[in-house]
Amino acid sequence: MQCPPDAVKNTPTKYAAQSRPFINSSSKTMPDPKPVVSLTSVALFNGLGDDEKRALEQCALPRKVRKNNVVIHDGERSDSLFVILQGKVKIYLNDEEGKEVIINYQGIGEYFGELALLGETDRSASVMTVEDSIFSIIEKSAFLAMMARHPNIAITLIKNLVHRVYGLTDQVKALALMDVYGRVAKMLTDLAVQHNDVAVIELRLTQQDIASRVGASREMVSRIMKDLTVGGYISVNKKHITIHKPLPHRY
Repeated sequence: MQCPPDAVKNTPTKYAAQSRPFINSSSKTMPDPKPVVSLTSVALFNGLGDDEKRALEQCALPRKVRKNNVVIHDGERSDSLFVILQGKVKIYLNDEEGKEVIINYQGIGEYFGELALLGETDRSASVMTVEDSIFSIIEKSAFLAMMARHPNIAITLIKNLVHRVYGLTDQVKALALMDVYGRVAKMLTDLAVQHNDVAVIELRLTQQDIASRVGASREMVSRIMKDLTVGGYISVNKKHITIHKPLPHRY
């Protein structure tokens, strides 16, 4: 099975050369590690049949981007979905004074730009790599051509996007209804990955990163992190934050 001809024809040149490695602005090629996950294993495509998965994979294009490079810019025209096969990104906005507000961090198996496949919108935030990353990209033109042949892909995509909206609603509730400590505690818990008897946040976060994400001052975050450390709830080193026991419900 081949990707529909019109999907290939309309693919922009910046993603067209699949045979050569993608490089960043420094013109140095990245190492070529094997991606940890496949495109069709991510939650956005849960429920697809084998034929639909093959069609999806054949229309996807690879892109490798080094650490600290902007992948998309807030306000630019939206025309593609990015699935993270390896690495991590931060999603952020800049206010009128140039201050950065971090909305989220995403890693392996997560995705961004999904609304580009279904509507005519501009990017609502910027995305930057925080690690060397590998993406699988689906252009809107390719997706629309494929959807004509496999309409169930669109139905499945919409169902899975509904679940994503529920998750985003919970994040909005956290910002609106929780105090600063509650937002910090929720963020730490959400990012932590269980390792034996402790939970570890493997993403390297500064206090300013945390403050930007939860909408608070760095000084307030510093005070909370210090108190959690003194209480034996967490420990912090240069590489990661470790949660040793459940964080208290109240500060």
